[in-house]
Amino acid sequence: MAEIINLKDYIKYSAGSVVSKTLKQNPAGTITLFAFDSGQGLSEHSAPFDAVVQIIEGKGSIIIEGKEHNLKEGELITMPANVPHAVKAVQKFKMLLIMIRGS
Repeated sequence: MAEIINLKDYIKYSAGSVVSKTLKQNPAGTITLFAFDSGQGLSEHSAPFDAVVQIIEGKGSIIIEGKEHNLKEGELITMPANVPHAVKAVQKFKMLLIMIRGS
């Protein structure tokens, strides 16, 4: 069933937390919406699949292979498979993560 979603309104911030909501998951990949409160983040890790991050609201810092990329609403960055990356919220922000499984 088709559903229209306003990404900014579909997830809410939670004080001192990172909130995530999976929108779609299947063998081809996952689409997950995140809301980061200021000062929160995801520690460095890697994933076996390529990924795309789009900032939906606010500003966020995406660190890829130790290099910090400061993105604002409307901007997008790709993260290659098996490359260390982390996420940091200097201020609260929302992002959409699209993980692409496959070759």
